[in-house]
Amino acid sequence: MESIQNKVALITGGSKGIGYGVAQSLMEKGVHVVVTSRSETAANEAATALNTQNTTKAKAVGIAADVRNFKSQENAVTKTIAQFGQLDMVIANAGLGRFGSIENLSVEDWQAVIDTNLTGVFYSIKAGVNALKQSKGYFITISSLAGTNFFAGGAAYNASKFGVTGFTQAVMLDLRKHGVKVSTIMPGSVATHFNGNTPNEKDGWKIQIEDIGKLVVDLLEMHPRTLPSKIEVRPTVPPSK
Repeated sequence: MESIQNKVALITGGSKGIGYGVAQSLMEKGVHVVVTSRSETAANEAATALNTQNTTKAKAVGIAADVRNFKSQENAVTKTIAQFGQLDMVIANAGLGRFGSIENLSVEDWQAVIDTNLTGVFYSIKAGVNALKQSKGYFITISSLAGTNFFAGGAAYNASKFGVTGFTQAVMLDLRKHGVKVSTIMPGSVATHFNGNTPNEKDGWKIQIEDIGKLVVDLLEMHPRTLPSKIEVRPTVPPSK
């Protein structure tokens, strides 16, 4: 099992939801984390909460960054390395959902979803690729089961997540010769803040954010010879329809 203690992770969209759960799990293993959000306040509040909760020597830092802007992602990488001296993991988690039939889906909604969920993932790895090659690190994307399963009203979201799934697999082939591991995680229903939803007691059947965090840790601790490149994860027993 690989030790990840004292490694450094940059997590996009890390101020809440899956990204926050991943940050918690990594810090429990002694990993320093940088969580980003478009809101500087949200990023700093998340980092403060993470530092308060954590019992290891790992440290969390919040940075305002927008995955839709390449210079912003470059800045996040630069600040991470300035703070910790290295970058070992990029977790491309930031995402949003806009849903509706093609008749009703606006151009603005399409662009927001593609720019955040797909182009934002490209910007995240493009900004961090040299640092990851140097550290022989790990790039993980959070895709979705919607990246292989299409549904009515999901044109923009399906397109973005199908794209993320394919993009990540191609990047895996590009970077493994440099000793950089690349994986995509494809969750089903997760109890998280998404599309205006707030987790509640009725979400107990769903995947929890700490479950995704544990999965990320498992990937990072995997023996260097082994690479689970695409992982589907779903609730064990969803409600009957």
